[in-house]
Amino acid sequence: MWDKILQPWPWYITGPLIGLMVPSLLLFTGKTFGISGSFRRIDAICLPKSKLSYLRTDRWRDYIWQLLMVAGIVIGGYIGNHLLSAEPVPFLPESYYNTSGVIKLVIGGILVGFGTRYANGCTSGHTIMGLSNLRWPSLVATISFFIGGLFTTFVL
Repeated sequence: MWDKILQPWPWYITGPLIGLMVPSLLLFTGKTFGISGSFRRIDAICLPKSKLSYLRTDRWRDYIWQLLMVAGIVIGGYIGNHLLSAEPVPFLPESYYNTSGVIKLVIGGILVGFGTRYANGCTSGHTIMGLSNLRWPSLVATISFFIGGLFTTFVL
């Protein structure tokens, strides 16, 4: 049995598990799934006297559950990769362990941060949660994510 658990799981098992998370979160907690909002909460905790009103007035204490969920995702990823994997995947490819790689990561992080703020959510929030709630802006955002991914993959 352990050899099956230690191998990558097929899409037809993991996909439905992710899909079932959305209604479970809504039914049991009344909360919606999303990751990018947690960064706003962390910023509000670290910068309580910020000049940005959306950080200064953020009620982060109401979203402790979201910070715990993100911590659980990070811890679960570590456990899955290092303890439940026959062959752990490196955190970053070797090509990123130099100055050029760090610059790429910083620029990419800034662009992703800007994009999630501009789109009012991230890929997980829009694609997993927004589409399941039939939200028109989430459909537009998801199509844009895919177009951007295709452009990056096949053009850049």
